[in-house]
Amino acid sequence: MKVLVLGSGAREHALVKAVAADPEVDAVIAAPGNPGIDATALCVPVDILDGAAVAAVAREHEVDLVVVGPEAPLVAGVADVCREAGFAVFGPSAEAARLEGSKSFAKEVMAAADVPTALAHVCTTMAEVEAALDALGAPHVVKDDGLAAGKGVVVTDSREVALEHARTCLDKPDGRLVVEEFLDGPEVSVFCISDGETVVALAPAQDFKRVGDDDDGPNTGGMGAYSPLDWAPAGLADEIVRRVAQPTVDEMRRRGTPFVGTLYVGLALTSRGPKVIEFNARFGDPDGQASIARLETPFAQLLLAAATGGLAEFGRLRWSDDHAVVVVVASAGYPASPRTGDPITGLDAAAEVPGVVVLHAGTALDAEGTLVSAGGRVLDVVAVASSLAKARQAAYDAVAVIELDGSHHRTDIALRAERGDITIGGAR
Repeated sequence: MKVLVLGSGAREHALVKAVAADPEVDAVIAAPGNPGIDATALCVPVDILDGAAVAAVAREHEVDLVVVGPEAPLVAGVADVCREAGFAVFGPSAEAARLEGSKSFAKEVMAAADVPTALAHVCTTMAEVEAALDALGAPHVVKDDGLAAGKGVVVTDSREVALEHARTCLDKPDGRLVVEEFLDGPEVSVFCISDGETVVALAPAQDFKRVGDDDDGPNTGGMGAYSPLDWAPAGLADEIVRRVAQPTVDEMRRRGTPFVGTLYVGLALTSRGPKVIEFNARFGDPDGQASIARLETPFAQLLLAAATGGLAEFGRLRWSDDHAVVVVVASAGYPASPRTGDPITGLDAAAEVPGVVVLHAGTALDAEGTLVSAGGRVLDVVAVASSLAKARQAAYDAVAVIELDGSHHRTDIALRAERGDITIGGAR
């Protein structure tokens, strides 16, 4: 088959490589792609928010499957346009993607599906925000209602910081936000694949949102991840399908808006059991890379089965026993004011480290053809090895030979897991 993958980040680079490795795949087209993706797929320039333009590319290349990577084209309805044009699409409709596009809508669906989640107040005025902060107490969790590329959430003990973030959210057109209770316990990512009726889960991963070591500093789009989670309860993924993903997919189908694609379930493993922090409508970055790196089931065939209603007959997923660790290399100034245009070198040396793949997140070629930074998160270094310690070592060995002026990365990705000091219901 031929597969078209939409997007230009490290998530899409991982999707392209996984799809291309499927023996059933003859060709991969990426729109618009990036310099790293260009080594594996045919990259074509297109506005991925323009459904008609995307459908035209799919038609021109006679693709058998369209895979929508980022959230923005999903919420914009690009999947709908491609489906109407007759293509099999992995990615939810605009209506179903509201599970990510609106935190308040997601809370409404969770309530209807009896999904365990944090108590929450939807607010449209500062008076409502202040009342909600008083009712739920500190630590305060304030979430922008709409898309915010993983950076719309503030978790803080400071009432003033919480109020300032709330003002920023409400100052937007039709500004709304959600104030939630704080959930104790380590956070876990479970990516669930749905064909609108049947749901299967990928192996859980854990990601690291704060910019600095020891979870210091502001939230980012993600600074690293790892999988599997040896400390998590046995059967966690199956439990999340049963208690969270399947009831949610059933509720979406009941509403006439079936969810086809990836339902990301962000969890806190609290002292009172797993509770949902948020839903997303696509693979995460970088936690999705950690889960996909260990999947042995042919990836494109899995996505096609989901896109065509065939998951019930697809069979159980197969997994490597290896461990995967992802470390993100970020540009100077990220996340507040990322610097772009700096040359990147050392990628060939990094790729020579056994078990390592370097994914391009925010890169470009300048006028002279030099690889330069083009975003806040620049590279995702993915290492797979027989143990967590070996995977961490390989990832950081590769990071050490990459040169990008002013870049920074966390040095503690998966460190607590390697030391065995993560407890459920304890500190995040």
